[in-house]
Amino acid sequence: MSRLRRVAVTVPTVDAELVAATLTELAQGGLEEVDRGDTIELAAYVPPDGEPAIIAVFPNAVGTDVAEGWQDAWRAFHTPITVGGLWIGPPWESTTPGEQAIVIDPGRAFGTGAHPTTRLCVELLARQPRGSLLDVGCGSGVLAIAGARLGFEPITAVDNDPVAVEVTCENARLNGVCIDAFTLDGTTGQLPDADVAVANVLLAPVTEILARLPARRAISSGYLADERPRAPGWEHVDRLEADGWAADVFSRP
Repeated sequence: MSRLRRVAVTVPTVDAELVAATLTELAQGGLEEVDRGDTIELAAYVPPDGEPAIIAVFPNAVGTDVAEGWQDAWRAFHTPITVGGLWIGPPWESTTPGEQAIVIDPGRAFGTGAHPTTRLCVELLARQPRGSLLDVGCGSGVLAIAGARLGFEPITAVDNDPVAVEVTCENARLNGVCIDAFTLDGTTGQLPDADVAVANVLLAPVTEILARLPARRAISSGYLADERPRAPGWEHVDRLEADGWAADVFSRP
């Protein structure tokens, strides 16, 4: 029997981030993401005894034995990108000397920089006046770390998943940046004040977060290009789109 199983879940693109967050908790490891147009296949590599827990939550998941050389195939899905003047990539890739780099180890929390919504948020962050930054739903911490590289300070990151907070702190240490990260549900807890806030989650929680966010500016994403969060009390000032996804900038009038 193979030492590992590849357990794959295929979901509509709009549900991918939420399912990825749940699957990451179950698998406690990196995910492989395969874009199939209107759907995305999310696959976890787990020991055989880890497969039943995933099947219990996702009955339609498909498990297969992992062939020899799976490590190299898995790494092929995590390639570096450059956006907003920053290089974002995994630790096994090399950077160019003098390049502003963010190293994110694909692991227990969702967010490596490769997803279009992450790229859009980084690009919009690079356009904002510098000041304090709040990352709501920080995942792996990639946006908070990008903010640090771009000159924002101080930086606060919150997530309702303690594992995400732990991974954010690990990645902050790996990149040598200072981030105050703690567990908080951005839709119900008291959000810290900030000059700029970023929330790359899903449309419904983004709408809830904007309604109670004490920031002067907000960058939101995690939804499709034909969607836009309701934002009473905010002025819409900018939007970027890529691969069917969108990110918006709002400002207090």
